[in-house]
Amino acid sequence: MTRQISRRSMLKASGVAVGAAAGIGAAGGTAAAAGTGAAFAHPGLLHTRTDLDRMAAKVKAGAAPYAAGFARLTANRHAQSGWQARPQAVVYRGSGTPENYSLLYNDIHAAYQNALRYHVTGESAYADTAVAVLNAWSATLTAVNGSADRFLAAGLYGYQFANAAELVRDHGDFELARFQEMLSKLFGAVSDDFLVRHNNAVVSNYWTNWDLANMACVLATGIFCDDRAQVTRAVDYFKHGAGLGSIGNAIPVVYEDGLAEWLEAGRDQGHALLGVGLMGTFCEMAWNQGIDLYGYDGSRFLKGAQYVAKWSLGGQVPFTASTRRKGAIGGWSGSETVTAAAGVDPSMTRPIWAMIANHYTKRRGLSATYVTQIAAKAAPEGGGGDYGPNSGGYDQLGFGTLTFTRDRVSEGKATGGTTSSSPSPGASASASASAKASASGSASASAPGSAAASASSSPSATGKGDDLAATGTGDIVAWSAGAGITALAGGLLLLRRRARGGQ
Repeated sequence: MTRQISRRSMLKASGVAVGAAAGIGAAGGTAAAAGTGAAFAHPGLLHTRTDLDRMAAKVKAGAAPYAAGFARLTANRHAQSGWQARPQAVVYRGSGTPENYSLLYNDIHAAYQNALRYHVTGESAYADTAVAVLNAWSATLTAVNGSADRFLAAGLYGYQFANAAELVRDHGDFELARFQEMLSKLFGAVSDDFLVRHNNAVVSNYWTNWDLANMACVLATGIFCDDRAQVTRAVDYFKHGAGLGSIGNAIPVVYEDGLAEWLEAGRDQGHALLGVGLMGTFCEMAWNQGIDLYGYDGSRFLKGAQYVAKWSLGGQVPFTASTRRKGAIGGWSGSETVTAAAGVDPSMTRPIWAMIANHYTKRRGLSATYVTQIAAKAAPEGGGGDYGPNSGGYDQLGFGTLTFTRDRVSEGKATGGTTSSSPSPGASASASASAKASASGSASASAPGSAAASASSSPSATGKGDDLAATGTGDIVAWSAGAGITALAGGLLLLRRRARGGQ
């Protein structure tokens, strides 16, 4: 049984009322103002101060594989100082709208890559370029609109924006407060609302990646804006959320061979890879704030990642049929059953594996055979702009060979990929917090890494797909304050055979 969380309980936990809106919702005030408790460690999203110092030292020494990873960064056209931002007042994503969201994701990747290059080289021109791009958008953007795909835009580009900005948050020219307000109102609030209402759809209407993208945005926004309640909501959703992005629904079946079925393997390879990358991103950001989700539920994520890695390498994997309900609340309804893992192209490569492989094998000393193999095959990982011109090549930030390669914490025995006596999460983040207390005016900060699926996450507009297309209640929905409980009541039917460890 899937545990469902009512809209009322989520809002009570957050202490924030989510406003209704046809285009984008906006909660009053910045996330920083809404937060309680001590500030989070900064930099502390996908990269900590320890990570950034390690990259710089390894590249300076010409160490492998960091040098190859850095070469991929410097070769990317987005990583060049002097990149000119093209900010828009309104960003649109989705069919039936004047789509311009490619301008946004290209600028975000330019800001991230320049900021990362600054931390490796110390050359201020790269930091200045990143700040100029981020400031231009926070001064201009007023809305994220479109079809149901606007939620993908809010989720994907919200978490990426936060990570790029985290790398330069202490730069003297960076408009931190203005950026926090934009991130909170135009990205975080929309993603939060999606996790509560799911666009007024049956809760299982949207595939796993829709939840995961918006979960990543809520978590990243909470950390960047020092909003502890928002972080708590995101973590609770990861563990117990009603939608397909919570870990028990995204990875519904654990098999006796130590693999765990990834739900979207029944859809296609590109979306499964995207989901693994997004869940890894979520776990890494949480880890750097002292929250261990990598090891949650017997390292369930590792088992799911191993499954997708083996399958993507062309190996045979088990599959348990599942049925998900689809439809709009008070509108059309239907269901979809998947009975087998989809076909794969073993040559498909996405920069999502270095982060995951290094966590489990280096931080925890676990065996992760298939993840290690596919990470080696993908190395050195590139980033946005290296995996095609379409949005799927920009769904994650990439450059994991440079950013996530690390030395093994201890030489203890591998445990075969289940639970372990893990190192303390957030150890480097704690060190970063201490350093920040004594150097709050320094001109540095943090960022992310890892890229995703070849196929876009955009659903078809048929009235039967991932989103509520032009029929039924429609793509662009003005929500009422009371819609949430009904939206969560749709339920998820997962038919499990040979299951072990499922919820």
